[in-house]
Amino acid sequence: MDPLSTIEQDPTPFARLLGIRFIAADPACVRAEMTIRDDLCTRPAIVHGGAIMAFADTLGACATMLNLGPNQGTTTLESKTNFIAAAPSGSKVTGECSAIHRGRRTMVWQTRVTSESGKLVAIVTQTQMVLEAPGAKQD
Repeated sequence: MDPLSTIEQDPTPFARLLGIRFIAADPACVRAEMTIRDDLCTRPAIVHGGAIMAFADTLGACATMLNLGPNQGTTTLESKTNFIAAAPSGSKVTGECSAIHRGRRTMVWQTRVTSESGKLVAIVTQTQMVLEAPGAKQD
């Protein structure tokens, strides 16, 4: 099954709640869109920073999952966000999550969140830990 179908067929409940629509996916990069709804905003009607962070975190987790072996899972170990510009309610943002490091125990991803006009909204760098299922044989 291709990576995009894998993500689309079983999106996390939180990805559905945020309204994330996956555009492209492979083990090195995941792209998705999110429409900024009023319930994702602060005052004035601009996207809440936590919504941007959650969007990027979801992309990083999905990208990591595309690189996992059998009996492996993932969790976010660290995340850092630089907010550059606002995104107003009703607009759409695109996230492009690219691999910086894909190791056996950790993976590092950078997500660039941009507006419809291509303006940079935020850059998120996160580290995902690779987890082994309990009792799984480790290398």
